Amino acid sequence: MNIRVYYEDTDCGNMVYYANYLCYMERSRTELLRERGINLRDYHDQNIFFGVVDVHVKYRAPARYDDLLSVESTITRIASLLIEIRSDIRLADSHKLLVTGEVKLVCMDEKGKARKIPPEMVRRLEEGNAAIRC
Repeated sequence: MNIRVYYEDTDCGNMVYYANYLCYMERSRTELLRERGINLRDYHDQNIFFGVVDVHVKYRAPARYDDLLSVESTITRIASLLIEIRSDIRLADSHKLLVTGEVKLVCMDEKGKARKIPPEMVRRLEEGNAAIRC
């Protein structure tokens, strides 16, 4: 998916504020799930939620106001309780890699207790497990 950097995304140095990259990755993860036919709202209605339990981000170069970014997320691991997703953020025109991130999401109930990922969701996550660009 492409994301334009707006003025509100930047810090006083006119570079994207570091925490905003996490928001870009979140959007890409959501679109990745949507591409696989998974709407998290439907699972919320069944008291199935996902929470971030671990995140690692490597900042390689800054994005700046008005840059067009390309964000690609890929599922790297599916286990009974968790999903790992890698995201790469690049400049859309040059494909220069700016930021990489890995996140672990744990499936849980409404009380925050870990639970197994529903089988139909695992099936959808595993479909087309080649890199999906979102």
